Amino acid sequence: MAEQTKTAASGKKSNLIFLILGIVLLAGGLGAGWFLFAHNKTTQAAATEKPEKKEPEFTLHLDSFTVNLNDPDESHFLRCTIDLSLAHEPKGAGGKEGEANAGVPIPRIRDTVLSVLTAQKANDLLTVEGKTDLKHKLLAALDQRVPEIEAQDVYFTEFLVQR
Repeated sequence: MAEQTKTAASGKKSNLIFLILGIVLLAGGLGAGWFLFAHNKTTQAAATEKPEKKEPEFTLHLDSFTVNLNDPDESHFLRCTIDLSLAHEPKGAGGKEGEANAGVPIPRIRDTVLSVLTAQKANDLLTVEGKTDLKHKLLAALDQRVPEIEAQDVYFTEFLVQR
């Protein structure tokens, strides 16, 4: 009977050792999993963060434009007012078109905008996509013909299509 007690005691000890070993391994696995999960989240957050877009430092207000649209069968008009966001304030700029803008090539800017506006069709300008496309065309034309102002965005502050 003493032999059975020894075997039972050593069996309980080995079970206790396996139980403790299992708990330690489980705790270690959970800790490693938590570490990897938390580390992965911060890595993903850093990778998906968009670089901050630099806010425009200067806005140039242009007086209203009223143009005939390129609709050969009918007479359609567009009246719009535009503000341009620029990367920097042009030399001699006063802030508005009518103020002291000695360094701002207003005639070239207005001519560029007018040439793009008059090429548009009324039906295209009535959709959101048409207005967005017009903004892209205006920026491309300004970048080509008046690159020194570094236009970054176009804001329509008034937009009316008369059909």
